[in-house]
Amino acid sequence: MSSSQRVQQHPAYLLHHRPFRDTSLLLDIFSRDHGRFALVARGARTQKSRLKPLLRPFMPLQLSWLLRSDLGTLTGAELDGRPLCLSGDGLMSGYYVNELLLHLLHRHDPQPEVFTAYSQTIQRLAATGDPAPALRVFEIELLKLLGYAATFAHEAETHDAVDPGANYEYRPEQGPVKVNRAAGPMIFSGATLIAIGQHRFDDPDVLRSASRLLKNVIAHHLGGKQLKSRKVLVDLQRSRVKMVADK
Repeated sequence: MSSSQRVQQHPAYLLHHRPFRDTSLLLDIFSRDHGRFALVARGARTQKSRLKPLLRPFMPLQLSWLLRSDLGTLTGAELDGRPLCLSGDGLMSGYYVNELLLHLLHRHDPQPEVFTAYSQTIQRLAATGDPAPALRVFEIELLKLLGYAATFAHEAETHDAVDPGANYEYRPEQGPVKVNRAAGPMIFSGATLIAIGQHRFDDPDVLRSASRLLKNVIAHHLGGKQLKSRKVLVDLQRSRVKMVADK
């Protein structure tokens, strides 16, 4: 960045952190009005640091910083509201959401609507025992806000309304295209696509179809990048299925 920027007490979340030099942390921050960027939290790994308990993912924060280049310096942090507690599947789902933002958001690109959607999703993950519906809603909203809008109500080529009785191949770069076959990794009935677009995730079949569709669409936009948290979630789900089958 060409000029210095000093910001005081701005809403933000910590997406990821890692050790930096002897006692500091390197932070990946997502803020409401300044987008995603990196800060150094000097001395944050020492036992006496008052910042240490606050610098955790999923905590709603008010951060202050000084940015003179692409890497800034954290100058203050305080809790912004009630602390959130994620555990189990909710915790792994939160890490998955953070990874999505780290890979799909450009640095220093303000995305206040994404920030709001992220904040709401983290709150939902903290409040539910089944994170899957909240994740599917967030994925759809994120794709829309970043200009990768996943279309479910209209055919890609004709823009006609999706026919509930027809079958469609969902192509990540286009959307639904009517086909004459009923089987395939990205083949869905029109009724299912409409239900996904309406977020009818209380239906297990719709939820499973949405997961399959969005996994492929997001993989397309990630351009081959692998998400560690998604692999962990899939492995956990497979382990549970195996445990149930073995009983």
